[in-house]
Amino acid sequence: MPIDPATTWKDARVSLVAGCPRCASPVVSEGEQVRCLEHGLTRALWMPGEATYESFGLHLRHSRGMPTLVPWPLGPDWTITRFASVGGGEESVRATAVSCAGTSLLDGPVEITVVSEEAGTGLGRRVAGTVHEDPGEQIRGGRPEVRVRVGTRPVPLWSISTSSADSEFDRSVFAGEYEGRWLWLVLRPASAALMLRDDWILADVAEFGPELVEMSFGGSPPPW
Repeated sequence: MPIDPATTWKDARVSLVAGCPRCASPVVSEGEQVRCLEHGLTRALWMPGEATYESFGLHLRHSRGMPTLVPWPLGPDWTITRFASVGGGEESVRATAVSCAGTSLLDGPVEITVVSEEAGTGLGRRVAGTVHEDPGEQIRGGRPEVRVRVGTRPVPLWSISTSSADSEFDRSVFAGEYEGRWLWLVLRPASAALMLRDDWILADVAEFGPELVEMSFGGSPPPW
């Protein structure tokens, strides 16, 4: 079902639920912002109640100006399970996140989340389950562990430790910089990091045409 070109962000709020970008605590809406029980007044995180083609179209309209990145091409059994953005309305969007799930030959079921955000937003920290809000010093020392391509541009990524956040070691987290913003990759299980290689590509869905219609949506949402 095509998205009505007249749809606006005000319409999108009917289908998107407000939350805190840093945690899953309850929030109370205050104008264009929300008040979180843990983090106080903050920009709103907007997520759909269900990942569908229609709500994804609203997300893309709401997130204009901020890339919505996904691994591309997605395999035939891969689906988009959750997506979100931070900010919007009277201010520019500060972050986007997309989770997708499918299977790999080595690991079986795999979940990948890609976050693009301005510094200090906190969505990457929430998705990755890390202690620090920004990767910061963790990506400035030593050689990058992997490189991916965003479009035609190679982007170095460093491994981000989650050991100080918990002891489950159920995920691998990588982060770097792309166009002056933080780029996070979160992969579950942790061994799925072996999927990353120099020719691994992230594409901005906002630039898609017919490819968008071919994407699948639904499935179990990720824990973030």
